[in-house]
Amino acid sequence: MNQNGSITLFHYWNRLRDGRPAPKRSEVEPADIKSLLADTFILEKDTRGEAVFRLAGTRLCAVYGRELKGFSFPSLWREKDQRLISKLIHGVFDQKSVVLITYEGFSRTDRSSKFELLALPLDGGVENPRCLGVISAAEKPFWLGADPIADSLIDSIRVVDPDKEPIFLKNRPAIDVPSLVPSELDPPQTISALGQARRIRHLVVFDGGRGE
Repeated sequence: MNQNGSITLFHYWNRLRDGRPAPKRSEVEPADIKSLLADTFILEKDTRGEAVFRLAGTRLCAVYGRELKGFSFPSLWREKDQRLISKLIHGVFDQKSVVLITYEGFSRTDRSSKFELLALPLDGGVENPRCLGVISAAEKPFWLGADPIADSLIDSIRVVDPDKEPIFLKNRPAIDVPSLVPSELDPPQTISALGQARRIRHLVVFDGGRGE
């Protein structure tokens, strides 16, 4: 994690969960993270099981030039990354994973900016899983919020177990995914000291979190 928004939200979430896989949705107090609210979001599953925005901060909506509530989360990414994004978020919902994604967003006029996204599980019960997250711009170009982001490509992903992996070691490399093929995620294979691992070509993705 490199962005203050990600680090601050992770500390808050980790304190709330107090050793559990995830804190309850009702335990999150917006006043406790008021400095982050403009950049935060909550995801839920719709009737088709797809991850959609339940809530989204004002700055986040401005970055994408639309009200994001009810909007499909995977659709923010280019088509080739959508299946992978869906799998990662369902890992947050179902396995209580913690997911860190860096990506490049492209505006309608083909400007670009780098972003960091942190997705954290919330316990809403078996029927109502939730995901709490924050999106932080690595830089804040003058046009951000005026020229909406229309397309995004993943740069790197990290799926970690916060109880086992030193999540704040900045010198630990994230996993580069320039040519990731989503179908190659299936099925999980080896087990490592950090948790379950999947081999994707020459890459290994470490699964975090714990089962229900």
